Amino acid sequence: MTLYHFGNCVALVYVPYYLTYKYSGLSEYGAFWKCIQAGGFYVFTQLTKMLLLATFSPDSESLPTAANFNILAEFLRSSVDIFDLLGIAFVLSRIPGKGHSKLISAGLGWAAAEVILSRGLILWVGARGAEFSWMYIQKCLESNISLIQHLTTATLLWLFSRHDLTKSFKPVVTMLLIATAYKALWLDGVLRILSTGPWLSLAIKALATSCMGVLSLHIYGGLAQTIGI
Repeated sequence: MTLYHFGNCVALVYVPYYLTYKYSGLSEYGAFWKCIQAGGFYVFTQLTKMLLLATFSPDSESLPTAANFNILAEFLRSSVDIFDLLGIAFVLSRIPGKGHSKLISAGLGWAAAEVILSRGLILWVGARGAEFSWMYIQKCLESNISLIQHLTTATLLWLFSRHDLTKSFKPVVTMLLIATAYKALWLDGVLRILSTGPWLSLAIKALATSCMGVLSLHIYGGLAQTIGI
């Protein structure tokens, strides 16, 4: 039973990544090595963030609660996530090509590296345990939400770098990038205020991420149709 549960968790985490790679056309472009490069730079970016947090926020390992929540401290701590945007932007600049293959290569490679490093050990140690827990199913679903978020982030960064983007969309893309950089701050704050349970929190995260993704896709689709990619 534990092996069956572990297999379900692994499939729930990694199958969507495989399907995204296969049916997005990346396999036809031979973009596997590009995804590996994006994943490697993800590791470098996370090490940089860890060094910064350890240097300027040595108490960052303590999780904030309703009693000790400090909005200024959390804002400064969340500001380190801007390095994720810089990292993905650098990956986009290093990947040749245009269109959706470039965006998906960067976003998928970044998301895959994150899920392997952050979920792999947890599933191997926890999901194979003697007791069944819904926590691992929730973490697997969170990894799928992260995939959508990283693809959205790559799309927004590409749109932000375009000089032919309609001026009316430029502030929208900028606001979405700011919301992405500080998503952990404002979304966790909302969930803490609402005092939601784990499943409702997961649903709210999925809804927020989906809304940002749909809006980004709408802007990208309009620009892609205009420039013919």
